[in-house]
Amino acid sequence: MPKDTNDQTGPRHVAIIMDGNGRWAQQRNRPRLVGHHAGARRVKEIVRACPDVGVKYLTIFAFSTENWKRTQSEVSGLMRLFRRYIEREARDLLAEGVRVRFIGDRDRLDRKLVSLMDSLELLTSHNEKVHLTIALNYGGRDEVTRAAKRLAYEIEQGRLTHKDVDAETLGRFLDTHFLPDPDLVIRTSGEARISNFLLWQSAYAEYEFIDTLWPDFTAAEFARVLSGYGVRERRFGAVPA
Repeated sequence: MPKDTNDQTGPRHVAIIMDGNGRWAQQRNRPRLVGHHAGARRVKEIVRACPDVGVKYLTIFAFSTENWKRTQSEVSGLMRLFRRYIEREARDLLAEGVRVRFIGDRDRLDRKLVSLMDSLELLTSHNEKVHLTIALNYGGRDEVTRAAKRLAYEIEQGRLTHKDVDAETLGRFLDTHFLPDPDLVIRTSGEARISNFLLWQSAYAEYEFIDTLWPDFTAAEFARVLSGYGVRERRFGAVPA
């Protein structure tokens, strides 16, 4: 997978677990879907803030492979929200230089949503200002499993042998093969777990767990969190010089 080489002190690739939409709505005695709509609006603000804080790649966790366990009404509402987001935001994303790509297993998603996803990826494919990756029906274990199956198939077909298999080879079969690994992973809402998100890619990422619920996570707080990244010493398993 590609690696960015840069000397900037801030993170180039930030991944966000956008947690707390439902609780935000419940605190206001509103349906959970109201919180998800508020969270979608927050995504737009954070994407727009990325160039100002030096973030080139932003990956957001929109819907996990485990989220199908939620009520049918909430899942259906989320799927409508995803379709609405793509339809309403496509032109703005194009105009603002945002390249959008999706990761995750598309087989369980409805065909209309997948068609919209494909169209948005194609529409924004020449943009370079911000690379927005949306994890939709995504799970880290599921991703690695699917990658292993594709790798096994290549070996069965004789295009690879077991001697060719290493971490770099497997990485080429991951959903995120076009991305550098995340430098920083942020989780909102006060929960301190990674919930099956980018398990392979975030092996050496820094983590920031914050109490703010996602719909309240402003661009100003985003910048504040990023400002603390530059003082961290990242050794990648080595010892200080």
